[in-house]
Amino acid sequence: MPIAYDFLGRTAVVTGASKGIGRRIAERLRDAGARVWNWDLAPVEIAGVDASSVDVTDAEAIARALANVLDHSATIDILVNNAGFTGGSLTVEELDPADWRRIIDVNLTGVFEVTRQVVPVMRRAGRGRVVNMASLAGKDGSPNLSAYSAAKAGVIAFTKSLGKELTETDIRVNAVAPAAVQTDILQQMAPEYVQAMIAKSPMKRLGTVDEVAELVLWLCSEACSFSTGAVFDASGGRATY
Repeated sequence: MPIAYDFLGRTAVVTGASKGIGRRIAERLRDAGARVWNWDLAPVEIAGVDASSVDVTDAEAIARALANVLDHSATIDILVNNAGFTGGSLTVEELDPADWRRIIDVNLTGVFEVTRQVVPVMRRAGRGRVVNMASLAGKDGSPNLSAYSAAKAGVIAFTKSLGKELTETDIRVNAVAPAAVQTDILQQMAPEYVQAMIAKSPMKRLGTVDEVAELVLWLCSEACSFSTGAVFDASGGRATY
């Protein structure tokens, strides 16, 4: 049963929307009537989606992109913090400290840097929806993905904290924790590791970008009114808490 959303007149920012889950979220928001901006380190052309080149760890780059959006729209109604990368499958002993810091910076600090600049804009408008892309790795602590797991655990805690801070406003802050989803990011992992993730799924398959995007759209809508600081799994039954 198809679900229709009406985001006409709303402005959305999706970080890391050039491919994968982020791209599908941006396309679905666009198709539902929103004006959508892709903030990506290497933005690609997506029909009907505006783009800015943004390093989510660079506060000045975020400020410039934010000013550009506000030159075209009165506010930002929706923020989806999606930008991230796994960094490959390495043990703690093998992981270079510089790679650890970069993985944490992009996946966790980037969420903070973007959110801390966008939320004041939402406060002025009196409403907003923030959706942070976490991961089941942030709950389970995936082996050979220590930095990514730690970063996504931080995203979950950040979501809970900010959600509580904004409970007396009409700004809702939630996270989505997908298990393995069929995207290019899986190419950063060893094939046997991907197969192991599929084997752990009660549904015995990968998720799809459409399934994750559908959940995100609900979280961006006014139908999501009593949930904040929450984590919504998209795990095919794998999540245990």
